[in-house]
Amino acid sequence: MMKLNIRFACLVGLSTLAVAVSPTLSNANPAPESQTDGVTVINNNIELNRAKNLARQAAEAANGGLGKYRAEASMHGTSKESPFVDNGDGSWTFTFKGYKPGSSVYTVETVVTVFKDGRIRVDYNGQIRESSGI
Repeated sequence: MMKLNIRFACLVGLSTLAVAVSPTLSNANPAPESQTDGVTVINNNIELNRAKNLARQAAEAANGGLGKYRAEASMHGTSKESPFVDNGDGSWTFTFKGYKPGSSVYTVETVVTVFKDGRIRVDYNGQIRESSGI
């Protein structure tokens, strides 16, 4: 009987612990956007990260796929550190470089605009321009 009570106590304890750390009971509502000197601080970068990934994938497709093209490292890192401009109209424009696999020399510049609704527009994809500033 004692062995059964210990098992039961352990089961109750583990069940209580599981409920206490359950993600469904945590605050599922993200913090609202806040204003700081006219600049919107985005607390939830899911949309920007999605846009960065879509821009990188558009460049990969435009340049023959991953077997022929790799985007610069900033397009694989955090979205806040990627080379983008918030256009203020529900879109972001990413301007970045790429290279051939096995090389360390950038040969392609790509400019991609991604809209919040998922539309993607490749604005430029060609030789690196001197005036691009990247």
